[in-house]
Parts: sequence; C-alpha cells; structure tokens
Amino acid sequence: MDSNTLRSQSPGFMVALAAFIVIVAGMRAAQSLVVPFLLAAFVATIFAQPLIWLKKKGLPGWLAFIIVIIVIAGLGIGFGAIIGESITDFSESLPFYQARIGTLMQSIQSWLVGIGVEVPADILSSYLNVEAIMSVSAGMLSGIGSMVSNGFMILLTVIFILLEAQSSPAKIRKAFVNPTVQLSYLQNFSQKINQYMGIKTITSFITGVVVTIWLTILGVDFPLLWGLLAFLLNYVPSIGSIIAAVPAVILALIQIGPGTSILVIIGYLFINTTIGSILEPRFMGRGLGLSTLVVFISLVFWGWVLGPVGMFLSVPLTMMVKLALEIKEDTRWMAILLGSDTEVEALTESIATEK
Repeated sequence: MDSNTLRSQSPGFMVALAAFIVIVAGMRAAQSLVVPFLLAAFVATIFAQPLIWLKKKGLPGWLAFIIVIIVIAGLGIGFGAIIGESITDFSESLPFYQARIGTLMQSIQSWLVGIGVEVPADILSSYLNVEAIMSVSAGMLSGIGSMVSNGFMILLTVIFILLEAQSSPAKIRKAFVNPTVQLSYLQNFSQKINQYMGIKTITSFITGVVVTIWLTILGVDFPLLWGLLAFLLNYVPSIGSIIAAVPAVILALIQIGPGTSILVIIGYLFINTTIGSILEPRFMGRGLGLSTLVVFISLVFWGWVLGPVGMFLSVPLTMMVKLALEIKEDTRWMAILLGSDTEVEALTESIATEK
C-alpha cells in the first residue's frame, strides 16, 4: 500500500473514529433512555423464539402473543420482587455483617502475628476491603432492580419490537428491488442470534437454579439473590461466573466460616465447569463465542457506557456485533478478530467451504 492510498484512507478512518466517539458519548449521556430500550430488545430477542414455537403448534398469532407478554410481565414482577426484598433484607442485616467483618479481620491479624507477620489493621482492611466488594454487588443489583422498576416502559417497548419483527420481512420485500439478499442476511442473523440467546438463556437458568439450591443447602443467606446474580452474569463467559461467585463466597465466610466458604467455591467451580465447558459447547457449537480479552474489554466498556445493566448486556451486545460482521464476506475478518481460537477455526473453515 503506497503513501497516496494511506492518505486517501486516513480521512475516512478519522471520520469513522469521530463518529464512534460521538455515538458512545451520546449513549453515555442518554443512558436513562438507551438502557431500557436495549433491555427491551434483549428480552424481545429471547422471547421471539417461544412466540414462533407457539404459532407452529397451531395457536392463533394473537393468543401466542398474549401468552408470551403475560410470561414476560410475570417474570419481570418476580425478578423485581426478589431483588427488592433481598436488597432490603441485606441492608437490615448489614450491621451484623459489619460486626462479623471486624471479628474476621481481628482473627486474620492474630493469625498473622502468630506466624511472625505484623501487619497494621488499617493496611489489612485496605487490602481485604470486604465491605467494598459487597457494596459493589449490591449496587449492581440495585441498578438492575431500578430497570425492572421501569418495567411498564420496557414491556411496552418489547410489545412494539415483537409486533414490528413480524412485519419486517414484508417491509423488506417492498423496500428493496432485489430483497432476496437482504432477507437472506436478516434470516441468517436472526437464526444465529436466536440460537445463541436461546441456549445461553437455558444454561443461565440452570446455573441460577443449581446455585440457589446449593447455597440453600449450605445455609448461606439470600440464596435466591445470588442465584439470580449467577443467572444474569452467566451471559458473560468466564469472567461473569467469577464475579457472581465472589459475594456469595464472602458472605459464606462472614456468616458461617471458612469451611462453608470453601464448599461454596467448590460448588461454583463444579457448576460453571459442567455447564460452561460441557453443556454449552455441546449445544452451542463452534462459531458462537468471543475471546477472553474481548469479553473483558466489552464488560469494562459497556459497564462504563451503560452502568450495571451494561455489564449484564455487554457480551450479548458484542456477540450481536460479531454475528452481524461475520454474515458479510468483507467484514468477516473483524468477526475473526473478535472470536476465540476455536471460533476462528470454525469461521476459517466456513470461508474455505464458501470458496
């Protein structure tokens, strides 16, 4: 590539970069408007497949639509009740946990002194700031709870999205001279998104249920809350399971003791290894994954732009971008860069097959 070509492409790159910065700044400024819409799109994507399935079973379109909307409303009310009640109970129990944290710090300091290591209490507290970790977890759940409290607007948006999705193919046929290509792209993209979101939702639900049962058996407080957190953060591969486990492990340590905390760790490791490394790859297949670095960057980026809900939606949003990029041949190289090693191999094989 010569210098003239570089000079001709640089203005386009700078314009694209400036547009990206303006869009990100606008999304961050309009967070209160963007987040409910993205959450509604996320919910609509998940429930589009059950709507199609009910229609295939012979139910009239209007009846299938009403059933799906009632299920969405019921789940939203249930999630909001669990989060609201658990956060209230957690706030009421906070003095007890703070006292337990003080006792735990004294025990750790006494143990260190016993082995000949003297560490000032303020330094130990700064390195083992358990209260900060628990407050971050509560803040994340509060952010999600605030979105659930805005449930009527989200539900209304979901209704319009599902109604609009049903008429999209007809609009594309009328809007384009040769709609076959556009419909093919849309169907391919929708199929991959539905496959990814459907399987991920089922495995996340299983993860949340098993975590709740395990924590209930161990006697850890608020098992429903930590199970819900495990369900939500399971949409974030690798990193999400670690983030979901931290507050439950710390609470088990504060509330009961180190033995129970170790059992909680073992349970989370077994659950996430079984579901994330065995079940998901078996049903998901290759070509539907992101590299660990991309997952981490998307978690930080979307969390910064959209807050706690952005962290929850980070990987689904990035996955949608990746699937959209790999549909067209001229943008598939960007999808390859976003994918993990196995997904890169799968995309390379698909390109070779097409050629």
